[in-house]
Amino acid sequence: MHFQFCLETGRLLKIESMRSFPIILIAFILCSLAPASAWAQELQCKPCTHAFGKVQVGDSVSYSIQLSNTGSKALRITSKSKDGSAFSFGTFPVPVRILPGASVELPIIFTPAAAGYTTGSFTLVSTAEDPKLTIDVEGTGAYPLEIAPTALNFGDVTVGSSASLQATLTASKGAITISSDQSTNSEFAILGLTLPVTIPAGQSIPVTIQFTPSASGTASGQAEFTSNAVDSPTVEKLTGTGETPASQYVSLSWDAAGDGVVGYNVYRGTAKAGPFKQINSALDPSTNYTDDTVAAGTTYFYVTTSVNAEGEQSAYSNEVEAVIPSS
Repeated sequence: MHFQFCLETGRLLKIESMRSFPIILIAFILCSLAPASAWAQELQCKPCTHAFGKVQVGDSVSYSIQLSNTGSKALRITSKSKDGSAFSFGTFPVPVRILPGASVELPIIFTPAAAGYTTGSFTLVSTAEDPKLTIDVEGTGAYPLEIAPTALNFGDVTVGSSASLQATLTASKGAITISSDQSTNSEFAILGLTLPVTIPAGQSIPVTIQFTPSASGTASGQAEFTSNAVDSPTVEKLTGTGETPASQYVSLSWDAAGDGVVGYNVYRGTAKAGPFKQINSALDPSTNYTDDTVAAGTTYFYVTTSVNAEGEQSAYSNEVEAVIPSS
């Protein structure tokens, strides 16, 4: 009797096991099939974030986001919403139907009403597996920095000397802070700015550009001003020509001293009435002399003496003055 009892128990367990197997199998099949209909509808964005960068206050900039149905069944975008007062939808009526593998363009617009950084988002609700799609955006409202004139031409400047011209920086629509400046050519220097500097709305400041050519020929470059302006860096175009210094000299001439004179000596000094130093290396038989050893920006005084055949030298002649230009 005990053996039969165990046998019956084993038979019962076998029957119960066979009954539970189909239930487990059916549940597994349902779990495997459940995501299939959801995967058939999937809405994707490209890109899913966008930075508009700097945009002038009051202006508008648009951008298009690509929306794609990567599933195997058509889906519908049923509603749209956005966050952020500076952002708006372009023309995009809903509902909109997107076939499998197809795409549509979502136009979005940034219109800053004030200067500064701001963020926002666009949200779409659809029949996709994940019904809510959010696109994050950001942008900065900014004012322009104007420069006048927009180009400076220094013309011809002697190598080694300097010439300066002035430009004006204006914050016509809103306050602008200039944080740094630079010249792209070392022959041009930016003068007169202590940075950082803030230009109040509606006001201007002057800036001086200096050109000091280091060699002959045409030079060009840019003065660049980095700021929080929409057009930063603001650029001033610069041109100038280095000119080789002209050779400077003093040409002297005098009346002949009379019979018996065989030549003349020429003396030079830097003070009226001397002292004087002879500058001709040999007795000059003519009545003219060119002094090409002069220095720019110096005033010289000249006298001559006559010499006879016996080597006797006369007193100094009358004195003449010559002023050499600085450039």
